[in-house]
Amino acid sequence: MKFVSTLAASLILAGTAFGQTPGKTHLKVGDMAPAFTLPSTTGKPVSLAELRGKTVVLAFFPAAFTGGCTKEVHAYRDHLAKFEEAGAEVFLVSTDNLPTLQHWAGEIGASYAMLSDFMRKASRDYGVLIEERGIASRTTFVIDGEGRIRHIEEGQAAIDPTGALNACTRLKKS
Repeated sequence: MKFVSTLAASLILAGTAFGQTPGKTHLKVGDMAPAFTLPSTTGKPVSLAELRGKTVVLAFFPAAFTGGCTKEVHAYRDHLAKFEEAGAEVFLVSTDNLPTLQHWAGEIGASYAMLSDFMRKASRDYGVLIEERGIASRTTFVIDGEGRIRHIEEGQAAIDPTGALNACTRLKKS
């Protein structure tokens, strides 16, 4: 029984380390999204200000080359056409450095931009940075064309992009 308790505690701690049990963001639906400009795997910096008028999906994830994150980026890759039909631009963000993200994006065949928040400013501004680990908790924001947050998904639920896609579809209809 002691082994089971120790194993359970270890799994909880491991989940926390990789953003599976995230702290809650201070941002709420209806808030203005914090401004950012981040380097991307496409070679061109991405700025929220330059995306005004467009629906933006900003999916923060803990770390490249990890199981849950790989599942998440594959899901976005597989649903990208549906996001485009909904008029949304998809960006995945982590605190990994840009060369790491570029290598990983090439390896998994990601055709959307991944953004490097290596300085952790955007993660901090969005309230998703796990300070003691230096990684972002898994959190997805859907931002409308005016820069207002319209949907937030946190933790395990954010691995599946369906909630974000539904929010984008609703925004297109409105």
